[in-house]
Amino acid sequence: MPSIQRFLGTVRLAVLTWAAIVAAAMAVQAATIDGVRARNQLVCGISEDVTGLATFASPDTWRGLEVDFCRAVAAAVLGDGSRVRLRPAAAADGFRALAAGEIDLLAGGSAWSLSRDTEFKARFVDILLHDGQGFMVPRSHGLSSALELSGASICVVAGTRAADMVAGYMARQRMRYRFVTSARWSEIVASYANGNCTALTGDMTQLAAARASLANPAEHALLPELIGKEPLGPAVRLGDDAWFAVVRWVLMALIAAEELGVTQDNAQASLASPYEEVRRLLGVGNDLGQSLGLSADWAFRAIRQSGNYGEMFDRNLGLGSALKLPRAHNRLWTQGGLMYAVPIR
Repeated sequence: MPSIQRFLGTVRLAVLTWAAIVAAAMAVQAATIDGVRARNQLVCGISEDVTGLATFASPDTWRGLEVDFCRAVAAAVLGDGSRVRLRPAAAADGFRALAAGEIDLLAGGSAWSLSRDTEFKARFVDILLHDGQGFMVPRSHGLSSALELSGASICVVAGTRAADMVAGYMARQRMRYRFVTSARWSEIVASYANGNCTALTGDMTQLAAARASLANPAEHALLPELIGKEPLGPAVRLGDDAWFAVVRWVLMALIAAEELGVTQDNAQASLASPYEEVRRLLGVGNDLGQSLGLSADWAFRAIRQSGNYGEMFDRNLGLGSALKLPRAHNRLWTQGGLMYAVPIR
């Protein structure tokens, strides 16, 4: 009998210990969303004045894809997309601020990579923007592909990974080239504008912003090839699984809305859609938000206040913006792109 009692006691202790571990884990995971609700404000880290992603437009006014995403998360969690405090941060400081709990969400600033995903106590949620290194050339050169750059002079910031990427690409294609370098991006853009090189290289968002700043933007073309990947997306603290899920599914809802044709303008009318997928996304007749700790209409609120993914891209980076950046890899998967929403069901 004593041995049975000891066994049962061990089992009870194990159960209680496991329950304590689970409770502690749940407390940690709930900390971020509870903190956001307690202060009725989302503190969101964004890029430092990067055109199309996060730009300081006027006093207390920021615009950009990252900004819109922050507002979508705030709308889903708090019901009001304006309940956001935006904190611009350089790449390294953004991860430090996230780990220290100074921000709830890091919406941008650095591309997703193995080292950043494992060394900064952060987890990237998914990809908000497929960026990458490419080339811009004057249309007068008549070039339509990076494969036509043999013998070209390439403007690039000296000593950067961008220069290494060009060198590797040219070597693989067995093309001749020479670099025109400078220490700063602004200087190398000026060098390109003055006709000192055949092509300017950088991330496509950088190139589109540089093109918009030139005297005659329409006279310059972005070549279609990418020679490097720079996937940009939101990151949360390591181990904060509940908050990770909230941020992930807000992004999925914005993409799914574009897939289903739900827009900022028609979201209200779409509540009465004859299509079950649309109604389910918007929280009609179901409560998929319950498992996220959100109200049933969480996705409706995000879409109604920020628009779907395509709308966000268009007004900040695409044809509705000064950058006129092609959707390219950021098209929906049904249109040959990489943007794909995991089923919301």
